[in-house]
Amino acid sequence: MSNEPIVTVTLNPAIDQTLSIPGFAAGKVNRVAKQESHAAGKGVNVAVVLADLGVQVIVTGWLGDQNQELFKHLFASKRIDDRFIRVFGETRVGIKISDDKTGDTTDINFPGLTPSNDDLELLLNRIETLAKPNRWFALCGSVPAGVSEDIYAKLIDRIAAGGGNVVLDTSGKPLHAAIARGPAVAKPNVAELSELAGTALNTAADVVNAARAHLLDHGVKLAVVSMGGDGAIFVNREQALLAKPPKVTVKSTVGAGDAMVAGLIYAQQEGLSLEETARVSTALGTHAVMKVGAGLESPAAHEQFMKGVTVQSV
Repeated sequence: MSNEPIVTVTLNPAIDQTLSIPGFAAGKVNRVAKQESHAAGKGVNVAVVLADLGVQVIVTGWLGDQNQELFKHLFASKRIDDRFIRVFGETRVGIKISDDKTGDTTDINFPGLTPSNDDLELLLNRIETLAKPNRWFALCGSVPAGVSEDIYAKLIDRIAAGGGNVVLDTSGKPLHAAIARGPAVAKPNVAELSELAGTALNTAADVVNAARAHLLDHGVKLAVVSMGGDGAIFVNREQALLAKPPKVTVKSTVGAGDAMVAGLIYAQQEGLSLEETARVSTALGTHAVMKVGAGLESPAAHEQFMKGVTVQSV
């Protein structure tokens, strides 16, 4: 395993307040069976999984200075190197209503921070300082209100100038702008890729063709298109694979995509084959849906699911 730390970037972190409500019904009286609060945000979740895999991780991005205790405790407990830039205000709260009966999760997201131009310059300079040859970065999640939609494109430019590599997981206009900069790995879901392609993607072949035309042809070396319970398609220039997870009891889908991103960046750093990448990433995503909150109980906790992952050529 490489000793080079991986950097995750979270522009819009959140405190996830998960409410377990069996049989949740909108417009009705609902009773909470269990409540948990976690320091989260896509890049933070990726960092936690990587740390639990035994990888050194640096986290950065913007974090509110008025409610940061959960994050500080998490980073200290996981031995994650905290390089977040503190921004005036409170990090947003995201309420997740998890229905154990159906496996569905309802998200209620509050507004995020509003970084200033000075905060933007601090972040760009920090990324430039962290960028090193062959170092991997995970750029994950939504962009705060008031921040330019080309922020990820700017970050990729700084990382590329330092010789680093990027795994990108975002959506909408920030995804459109960033793809033009050719991140090494992109992980849209099928709806996000459909939006990028401007057409519905009804078959696995449609997904492969769209990934090659709208991602690989722009410099992406590996495209991973997640499709929820139907699995994910892994596409590079040589192969296209469909990986399907084993059947498990779903407790919460929150963080499953982030666990997959952790698997992707771990696999890239370790030089795994496409099939090995698909199995590791899918197994980590499978493990994630069986619990609330990010992370692994042990570095090998996901391995029990790897044999159950089916991988076939598309």
